[in-house]
Amino acid sequence: MKSKKGVLVIVSGPSGSGKGTVVAELVKEDNFFFFISATTRKPRNYEVDGEHYFFKTEEEFKKMIENNELLEWANFCGNFYGTPISYVKQKLDEGKNVILEIEVVGALKVKEIYNDCILIFLIPPNITELSRRLANRGTEDEETIKKRINRAVEEIEIAPKYDYVVVNEVVEQAKTDIKTIVSAELMRYHRLKETIDLFTYKGEN
Repeated sequence: MKSKKGVLVIVSGPSGSGKGTVVAELVKEDNFFFFISATTRKPRNYEVDGEHYFFKTEEEFKKMIENNELLEWANFCGNFYGTPISYVKQKLDEGKNVILEIEVVGALKVKEIYNDCILIFLIPPNITELSRRLANRGTEDEETIKKRINRAVEEIEIAPKYDYVVVNEVVEQAKTDIKTIVSAELMRYHRLKETIDLFTYKGEN
């Protein structure tokens, strides 16, 4: 029997690692729930408010910070990103495995507050593939791409602080790897203690 309560899974990785694509595949599974972050970043042409992110003005976001409505928040490349608290807890209690796709600074903040979460760092197979993926987006100029590559190198240096690293060369395999990690984590002793206690006989001597 697996744990009845879900686990909080945080997926991070540099731009171009394919984390959005992998997470989108994972949430097609019944027991995975993608938690939508709030951000002040402008939406890309394919992004929908309330589906990809909750897009906020800087004023709205700062109000959320003041009201302690965020599990974590960070300023990344001039934009704010954050995770509303109450909805995360609700979904975990429902037995859903909640996936957060957030930046490394925010991920480490969550780990400090919620030590039971699983940190997974997603990387492309090499820097050449990362550059190719960023260029193929067609949404950013060459200077921005260079900045993202430099930022990726900085982020990868933080990878040792994560619990797991998954190489995303093929999306389906990366998805399978993350599902395997979560399945194993759900069978950890502390998550099954209530079930184990049912087998403990406490009758009279």
